[in-house]
Amino acid sequence: MRSRGYLVLLLLAAVLGAVLSAGAWGFLQAVSHLQTVLYTDLPKALGFTRPPAWWPLPPLALAGVLVGAAVRYLPGTGGHEPAEGLKTAGVTVAADLPGILLAALASLGFGAVLGPEAPLITLGGGLAVYAVRLIQPGADARTQAVVGAAGSFAAVSALLGSPLLGAFLLMEASGLGGPMLGIVLLPGLLAAGVGDLVFIGLGSLAGVGTVTLSIPGLPAVRHPDVAQFGWALVIGCGAALLGTGVHRLALLAQRQVNRRRALLTPLAGLCVAGLAIGYAEGTGKPWSDVLFSGQSSLPQLLLHNPDYTVGALTLLLACKWLAYGASLAAFRGGPIFPAMFLGAVGGIALAHLPGLPVVAGAAMGIGAMSVAMLRLPMTSVLLATLLLGQDGLTVMPLVIVAVVVCQVMCSRLTPPPATAPTTAPASAPLDGGRP
Repeated sequence: MRSRGYLVLLLLAAVLGAVLSAGAWGFLQAVSHLQTVLYTDLPKALGFTRPPAWWPLPPLALAGVLVGAAVRYLPGTGGHEPAEGLKTAGVTVAADLPGILLAALASLGFGAVLGPEAPLITLGGGLAVYAVRLIQPGADARTQAVVGAAGSFAAVSALLGSPLLGAFLLMEASGLGGPMLGIVLLPGLLAAGVGDLVFIGLGSLAGVGTVTLSIPGLPAVRHPDVAQFGWALVIGCGAALLGTGVHRLALLAQRQVNRRRALLTPLAGLCVAGLAIGYAEGTGKPWSDVLFSGQSSLPQLLLHNPDYTVGALTLLLACKWLAYGASLAAFRGGPIFPAMFLGAVGGIALAHLPGLPVVAGAAMGIGAMSVAMLRLPMTSVLLATLLLGQDGLTVMPLVIVAVVVCQVMCSRLTPPPATAPTTAPASAPLDGGRP
């Protein structure tokens, strides 16, 4: 850290943070524009006053064709399998990036129930390593790993609206610790901080505002009581069952999809579309509650929760859960935002019972479902509490209890590995990967 080379590395991380944050902003805008064109503008252009009930079928079938082709024929298999969790280890080579980008845009822009965090982590890290190889062809593996981590920090922090939350996510997911933590953390935080400023500036110039997880206008949160702590135990156990169930469903379906990718990926898209259509026809609510990641639908759900009956919430939970499992198995993206949305739906549904306020129930559900899918307890607590802004500190004890209970339950429900893995040093996730 005292060397001149490390100072140069910090400068490079700041520059890459600005560039990659701008790229992440463009990626997210492209996803949003695709969704608007396919589900709003195109039906109007074809003469429909409102999209017909069957409209989600063609976009999601086409998404299956595009993702299947990217996975089968392009280098990199479209990125990592989302059913296997959020992966941050290894270095992505430049040749893999176009296929990863195509699979992510086709999945997220056409309606799959996945989030953008996993592609952003992979693309940000891969582009950063590609840049350092161009600038310094003789860079050693550790330098490439640190720069790649800084690129991932910048890309995912822009999405989450907080450099600190992005840092927690990547530190927990990569298993960083010891001396390597300090070496990687400073360039990563610098890249994320500079990138966040660029992201805010681009949003202001484009008139789309800034990205933030905080939802203003929610009802005031009262201090936790004994009944709410009891609900934290219930929600933690329930989220563990839901999370473990969708994970096993996705892994089971993934094995079948990988055997017949060209046929079963479009079929998975049609299943997701059918679930959205069934929910919309049964409740009169929009498809978007089931389709997409849930990132933009979550604030509306929390702010307008009285408009949803218990029956509508139960149907939404079932349809989103199944669509999430199908998307994890067949498409490319991340698990975070759909898990948060499912947790919120479950918490709001349970809030119709005595002793559980809506906001506290949603916060506990979000934290518990996040840890059920990510197995990252610190990140899951932060994701849930940041939604509430200043009131997040009030519900944090409840969220912590729900997250811990869910983490322990998931570890009991998940079978142990057949053979114990070889213990690796703390820096292994960053030093590994293809040359």
